[in-house]
Amino acid sequence: MSKTSRGNFFEDFEIGQVIRHATPRTVTSGDHGLYTALYGSRFALQSSDAFARSLGYAHAPIDDLLTFHIVFGKTVPDISLNAVANLGYAGGRFLAPVFPGDTLSTVSEVIGKKENSNGKTGVVYVRSTGYTDSGTEVLDYVRWVMVNKRDAASPPPEPVVPDLPAALDPQSLGSAVPLLDTSNWDDDLAGSQFRFADYAVGEKIDHVDGMTVEEAEHQMATRLYQNTARVHFNQHTQAHSRFGHRLVYGGHVISIARALSFNGLGNAFHIAGINGGRHVGPLAAGDTVYAWSEVLDKVEMEGRTDVGALRLRLTATRNLPCADFPLKDGEGKYLDGIILDFDYWALMPT
Repeated sequence: MSKTSRGNFFEDFEIGQVIRHATPRTVTSGDHGLYTALYGSRFALQSSDAFARSLGYAHAPIDDLLTFHIVFGKTVPDISLNAVANLGYAGGRFLAPVFPGDTLSTVSEVIGKKENSNGKTGVVYVRSTGYTDSGTEVLDYVRWVMVNKRDAASPPPEPVVPDLPAALDPQSLGSAVPLLDTSNWDDDLAGSQFRFADYAVGEKIDHVDGMTVEEAEHQMATRLYQNTARVHFNQHTQAHSRFGHRLVYGGHVISIARALSFNGLGNAFHIAGINGGRHVGPLAAGDTVYAWSEVLDKVEMEGRTDVGALRLRLTATRNLPCADFPLKDGEGKYLDGIILDFDYWALMPT
């Protein structure tokens, strides 16, 4: 009997299956420091204990996307070790802040499954939930991933595709943010003079800067999250893939684009929910990521006068500056160079 695991294939997943993922992870200030070193994120709340305390936090929480990546990384050995590609996200809710010293673990439920027409792969839908060691739910989200079949000749299952929301109700979000004393919100220290009222629906923002991805950095980042997907690490096998090289973890792209978005959205301090997201194209070391955002909606939060919610569409590109806001052609197809289309709710002080 083999004592090693080759991961789950499409045939191994069953609707309703619940998977408790291995290796709980205690988050440290060192993890957060390394995350900052990798992406250069400058949001003041997550950067400064003093800034966070002035608003009502005990101290600075870790970056929302670091929470996401750690929770996600737990799932990879069981869900996507044999993946062809991670296809998308929906219904993601950030439910409680995470601080250094908290231990995160993840549980996933298989909620959908559909074989592809080529008979060699299929799409698996899972809802993953992250918890602290005290049992507090900090994050849940749905993702769907294309997974190889073990045997192309195995019969296809009855397809089950979950009904996913196009967008979350922003009024159901915000539990991860205490009532803030925004009289202490210092725009100079936050790095932006623009608050909730200064943004308009339909406004587009070129984040201007670009960030070139280095081979060592994207692999270090992916290891930080204990994400074991082979496509990110094994050049020996990836040399024979259709790409011919290792692929950058899609979450690495999200974090780069989010960090770039500070230039123009410096007061959008908290990701409250993920409405949807697609990794449109691959990224490799040596490529440069640019980003732009569109304000899709803005909503005042019921019972709160401290923050409002902006619905933002964050687009990341590969080697393609964003002054012209590239996205799709006249036929609705993504333009060459688009690598990420990410729709999320962010909270911003009023």
